[in-house]
Amino acid sequence: MFFLFTGIGLMLLKYFEIGFVADLSWWWVLSPFAMAMGWWAWADTTGYTKRKAMERMDQKKQDRIDRQREALGIKSKRRK
Repeated sequence: MFFLFTGIGLMLLKYFEIGFVADLSWWWVLSPFAMAMGWWAWADTTGYTKRKAMERMDQKKQDRIDRQREALGIKSKRRK
């Protein structure tokens, strides 16, 4: 997301000719979009995206179990 927001910001600065970005080549201005595509391709290929999604899902599941145990008056095995 960092590369995407950086690219959008640079593109707007270039379009409205603000600051030093107005003098840069469009190749430099649009390069963060290429880096974002590279990052997403790497993350999908290596399984990074899926692993992070599974970690979030496991955390939600554990939080739900902990809330249910507290509601029943059972002490949680895991302390926050």
